[in-house]
Amino acid sequence: MKNINYSLNSNLSEHLSPPRTDNLFALPIAQLGDWTFDEKVAEVFPDMIQRSVPGYSNIITMIGMLARRFVQPHSHIYDLGCSLGAVSLSVRRNIQVPGCSIIAIDNSPAMVERCRHHLDAFRDDTRVEVLEKDILDIRLKNASMVVLNLTLQFINPKDRLSLLTLIYQSLMPGGVLVLSEKFTFEDPQVSELLFDMHHDFKRANGYSELEISQKRSMLENVLRSDSIKDHKTRLHQAGFEHADVWFQCFNFGSLIALKTKKIND
Repeated sequence: MKNINYSLNSNLSEHLSPPRTDNLFALPIAQLGDWTFDEKVAEVFPDMIQRSVPGYSNIITMIGMLARRFVQPHSHIYDLGCSLGAVSLSVRRNIQVPGCSIIAIDNSPAMVERCRHHLDAFRDDTRVEVLEKDILDIRLKNASMVVLNLTLQFINPKDRLSLLTLIYQSLMPGGVLVLSEKFTFEDPQVSELLFDMHHDFKRANGYSELEISQKRSMLENVLRSDSIKDHKTRLHQAGFEHADVWFQCFNFGSLIALKTKKIND
């Protein structure tokens, strides 16, 4: 039996050499353009994500805990939009059943290259395959767990339901989807409060007003977030019998969606 560690040390940045500090937006940029997960972002991503997303380490650690509960023998686990592989690593370290394989997918060459390096640094019996592909073009099968960790928000809204439906169809009965996202809120006062608290979080982590503003401008046309209500409605439309929030910190959080029936029941 594997030794299980539920501490925040399952985060990649605490296992590998210290990450480079994110100062990509510390100076004024004349033409910002839209956000891309390029070489520069990949290089500082561990530092960036920790300083930008409240609760990120907790989500990664708890996804490993969920893997212990839901991963079934001789099944696939999909990490869609895997970036540097933090989810895949957390899942792999917590799997206790035989014959499983993790398939980690990202369309960023820079992220995929580093993901392979990071996962190779930690030897384990569970096989991990890292693919450079668009997750909308893949075929999933025999899955007991699928994770979209801060990924769906970068998918065109018109493609989100079809992707979730394919995920549902690929899951075995008893399978789980973990969906972590940045949320919008219908109540204007709550929305403004949580927006401001998120910015306070980034300021407390050393980001300047210029850095916060420039990054927000670059993400504006790329990251399109939904409300919790919209997520739950879409998950039920995709076929999931049960879906709800299991973690939230300010305007970031994670939902769990369960498949309990056979498709032809």
